[in-house]
Amino acid sequence: MSAPHPAQDEHSPLQSPFGDSRAPSVAHGGSSAPSLENAVDRPDAPPTPYSTNPFSPPGTPGARDSYVGAMTPSASRPLLPTDPSRQASNVPLAAGAGLGAADYSEKADPAVGASSRRRRRYMWLGIGAAAIVVVVLAVVLPVYFTVIKKHSGGSSGGGSRGGSGGSASNPESPTGAVTGGDGSTIMMSDGTSFTYSNPFGGFWVDDPTDPFNNSARAQSFTPALNEPWDYSKNQIRGVNLGGWLVLEPFIAPALFEKYQNSTPSPALPGGNVVDEWSLSVAMLNDTSEGGGIQQIEDHYRTFITEQDFAQIAGAGLNWIRLPVPYWAIETWPGEPFLEKAAWKYVLLAFKWARKYGLRIYLELHTVPGSQNGYNHSGRLGPVNFLNGFMGIANAQRTMDYIRYIAEFISQKEYQDVVPMFGIINEPLLGIIGRDQLTRFYLQAHDMIREITGIGKGAYIVIHDGFQGTGSWKDFLPGSDRIVLDTHPYVAFGGDFNHPLDYWPQVGCIAYNNNQSQTDFGITLSGEFSGAINSCGKWVQNIGQDSTAPDCDQWNDWQNWTQDMKTGIKNFVMSQMDGMHLPGYFFWTWKVGNSSVTGKVEAPFWSYQLGLENGWIPTDPREALGLCASLGYAQNVPWDGKYQPWQTGGEGAGTIAATAVASFSQYPPPEISNVSGEDPAQLPMYTATSAVPTLPTPTFSAATVTGGDGWADPADTSLAAVQIAGCAYPNAWGPQPGSTAAVCGGATPAAAVAAAATPAPATITPA
Repeated sequence: MSAPHPAQDEHSPLQSPFGDSRAPSVAHGGSSAPSLENAVDRPDAPPTPYSTNPFSPPGTPGARDSYVGAMTPSASRPLLPTDPSRQASNVPLAAGAGLGAADYSEKADPAVGASSRRRRRYMWLGIGAAAIVVVVLAVVLPVYFTVIKKHSGGSSGGGSRGGSGGSASNPESPTGAVTGGDGSTIMMSDGTSFTYSNPFGGFWVDDPTDPFNNSARAQSFTPALNEPWDYSKNQIRGVNLGGWLVLEPFIAPALFEKYQNSTPSPALPGGNVVDEWSLSVAMLNDTSEGGGIQQIEDHYRTFITEQDFAQIAGAGLNWIRLPVPYWAIETWPGEPFLEKAAWKYVLLAFKWARKYGLRIYLELHTVPGSQNGYNHSGRLGPVNFLNGFMGIANAQRTMDYIRYIAEFISQKEYQDVVPMFGIINEPLLGIIGRDQLTRFYLQAHDMIREITGIGKGAYIVIHDGFQGTGSWKDFLPGSDRIVLDTHPYVAFGGDFNHPLDYWPQVGCIAYNNNQSQTDFGITLSGEFSGAINSCGKWVQNIGQDSTAPDCDQWNDWQNWTQDMKTGIKNFVMSQMDGMHLPGYFFWTWKVGNSSVTGKVEAPFWSYQLGLENGWIPTDPREALGLCASLGYAQNVPWDGKYQPWQTGGEGAGTIAATAVASFSQYPPPEISNVSGEDPAQLPMYTATSAVPTLPTPTFSAATVTGGDGWADPADTSLAAVQIAGCAYPNAWGPQPGSTAAVCGGATPAAAVAAAATPAPATITPA
């Protein structure tokens, strides 16, 4: 049930200081404040094909989340406080007021004795230790990582600090230069070239003889990669690369438009192509010229290129959030996804980010069985992660994939480039359960920190599970560098009947993370957009049209008036200002053209399109101070300080005894939607298989290697696989009556004892 809206204060309706920016899509007779409830919580949401399935997310599968973090968790969350404080902001508005690159300090590297660390292993099955030989799968890529002798600042993390000082000849530069700034020419691997445009003093670095020098700088006011990042001072101005390696219909519509009239088959019931799973099936069945699943790799190769990374740095942005699918690592029989191909482009993303001085927040966007049932989890439908009869088994696979990625990015060659790792995107906590998810997070934290050591390696990022940031107060106190990610949107809340000059107060007040900065620690907005409604082709899902008024006008972005552009720009900048520390990531950098109309059909969501057409600021620093100028200063100030353990300092890695006692049992003592079964008796896998180590790049002109893909040689645990001789239920949604692994109903210990433990396998490089 929806909570009542707060009464408008005496200052409403708002008057825009930017002139009349009321758009044709809004009327004046709407409700006083839009509902902030999550679309999946709405009782009036249309029925879905999964409405009777207890594993399915309620509401409309496929829509991205649409809430604002509340102070306390609730089914629906009001948009604004009744009487928002309007005190003066201490953030300057000056367009050139970037956060300087000089205010950094190295974080202490605390010595944490073995006796103080809880070396709780995450493995669920009590198997004995088994040795494995990890041999890297070599993939030859046209990847020439590039470097230059560092220009200034100290060093942090790993990677080369030296350089050729410009003595090398660079085949990717027409002049042979190994560095350049605004106006320099870049030659891409396909032989085409472009002129680097960066009016912010940034410079690229590209020396094939020294591929791990991290001295590139995105802007003069952003720390170079080999300089420390202070989350309390340096502002993250980021953008997502959504729809690149994890496909979404509204971001890459042309891929899905081709298969909207597919022939029905047992693998494609009704012929409906609505997510990457069904798209992959349709492509695999397409044997015509131009068909086949390799179309997905064609998309990887062309949708995002090096030039996009250069443009991102040139737009004044300094971070990238990179969603990756688990099938970049492997698939299991029955899963139709394009296996392993995406990893080549993850490596290219690391290369290009290093070249242009961009940091990456790498995040696992999909997991086996689906963590939320939305189309961007890979498959629209049931939630089978830590929920249902295959929930534990799917969590085992997920933990393995988290481990493999953590091992890779914890190598010294990648620590400066990938300072954050999001371990699961948007798990649907309302179905999975807070207790269950917390136990999984504790296991993942301990496993990752055994790989990296305390105070080292990437920050671990968790999503708020659609429950708002307030409900995560005091989460695992004493843990080592966990970041909370929240994704505020209004586009799916259903209440869009407001003038454009209404929306800046939303960004300034409701999207402010300061309270969570105090209660939890580092809290960032990993996704937000310029959308004030749900207009745009397939934004909600394939086959579901927006109910917002005047979508024809909002989708016709070529004919937006200046007032419309100004109104959207003010909303975007209000969000940038409201959550300016530690920062934000716009969803998303690029939206592809429709093959039907030949243009972008979801304009609110494309940073690049808005930048080119005037509703995205050319300098994101313009946003600083906007909220104060509108009278919406930060109503919950943050003192600018984190507790030492939250940033890897004193106390990090010593989790409070009460939290350990409450959440260390794993598997969880209870799992939802298993008809009361003991989780210890649910289907599980056994860790007896060789680990699929992630391939590393190779270099033709350097004497260094790209690592071996594995940071911790002491980590010799094997990979989870099905127990030999057992038949398992469908991991993506067991059917009634087929919910147990048919192998005698053994307990985990007995099952492991019964399963043969093969000798360590050797992987031959391809």
